Amino acid sequence: MKKQDFGMIGLGVMGQNFVLNVERNGFSVAVYNRTPDQTKEYVAGPAAGKNVRPTYTINEFVGALEQPRRIMLLVKAGAPVDATIQQLIPLLDKDDMIIDGGNSYFADTERRAKELEAHGLKFFGMGVSGGEEGALWGPSLMPGGDAKAYKEVERIMIAVSAKAKEDGQPCVTYIGPGGSGHYVKMVHNGIEYGDMQLIAEAYDLLRNALGISALEFHKIFSDWNQGDLSSFLIEVTTKVFKKVDAETGKPLVDLILDKAGQKGTGKWTSQNAHDLGAAIPTITAAVDGRILSSQKDERVQAAKILTGPAAKYSGDKQKLIDAVRDALYASKVCSYAQGMHMLKKASEEYNYNLNPAEIAKIWRAGCIIRAKLLNDITNAYRRNPNLPNLLIDAEFQKAINARQEAWRFALKTAIELGVPMPAMGASLAYYDSYRCANLPANLIQAQRDYFGAHTFERVDKSGIFHADWE
Repeated sequence: MKKQDFGMIGLGVMGQNFVLNVERNGFSVAVYNRTPDQTKEYVAGPAAGKNVRPTYTINEFVGALEQPRRIMLLVKAGAPVDATIQQLIPLLDKDDMIIDGGNSYFADTERRAKELEAHGLKFFGMGVSGGEEGALWGPSLMPGGDAKAYKEVERIMIAVSAKAKEDGQPCVTYIGPGGSGHYVKMVHNGIEYGDMQLIAEAYDLLRNALGISALEFHKIFSDWNQGDLSSFLIEVTTKVFKKVDAETGKPLVDLILDKAGQKGTGKWTSQNAHDLGAAIPTITAAVDGRILSSQKDERVQAAKILTGPAAKYSGDKQKLIDAVRDALYASKVCSYAQGMHMLKKASEEYNYNLNPAEIAKIWRAGCIIRAKLLNDITNAYRRNPNLPNLLIDAEFQKAINARQEAWRFALKTAIELGVPMPAMGASLAYYDSYRCANLPANLIQAQRDYFGAHTFERVDKSGIFHADWE
């Protein structure tokens, strides 16, 4: 029997759809799942009549593949990935390849790469973004690790990846060595957290200030999606507002409990940013926002005893809607700026040699944060590959300056009404801090030297100093 071109272990929704994508693009696939019933259902259902070969033992799976074998894992991150790799190692031959396409932590990917290299096996970790629809029709792919290994499957990955509508370019590129692919995916997810929180805050301010209905929100977000805010997440939000609950006839969004879940990638981004010394306050505020949302019972009790302002918004309705739109755009720019700066810091720390223009380019389609804005980010880094921060780019300077008054008005209104805007507020604070030539850290350093003799530098002469504060 003819051997298959590509192997997939893990037949969850992502794995199933990725296999169909690979097969549709002309490559034969062998599949294996630890539960045989799921494999049987898949080949009898979505994969019926396609060049997809089911296997029911790990040995049968390995034997069904053309050598050198190209095996992709789409299993739960953590211990399941390690367990699957350990099953495979004794069955593989030199130069066989394993691709981890799950949301693995980048440090785990570094460890696995070294372990598999010692066995003569090729390995790379690949961020896959776009959800189940992206996996089926074209995701954004972020492969990092063994460059030679990636070259061997590059034609498959180019074929299955999303294509940018602006120029038809595939949304995949070799990211860099080690765990860089999963690192870039982690930061992508951090930006995603920030994006979602900012959109939710824009909704919350308009809901509280103007009492806007879901149907009105559908119209507002539809309009926004035609301009600079055009993106997958704004488009999704537009559709969310239109959905009516069949049981009650009410907008479904109004019936959903305000508790947001998370799978950990946003938290990893925030934790690693602190390790690197990278400031990502918008992304961290978004993670905090999800944590606070989970404390529903406490918030309900607190709402009964804690007070806020009694003010009502009495200004022009359209003025506030337009201001929130501009505030959302400016805040999003700051969130992307934080994420891209974090990638720059990581590239230096881990020797990843990341290319920010290429990363922004492959995020233009297929992934969750795909947005019109990413074309501008790609162009900014093409103009200046060593750009220290997106906010310094001349075009983004103009964009922020044009919206700054509206941005501040929106946040001022939120403060007056007592509407929490942690991520949008963090974005503005980031902007104001970054543009400030003199921050109050001189006082902090004086305090540190007072109680801990931590020393300080001076503005009038060079050197390291310590004062006798008493």
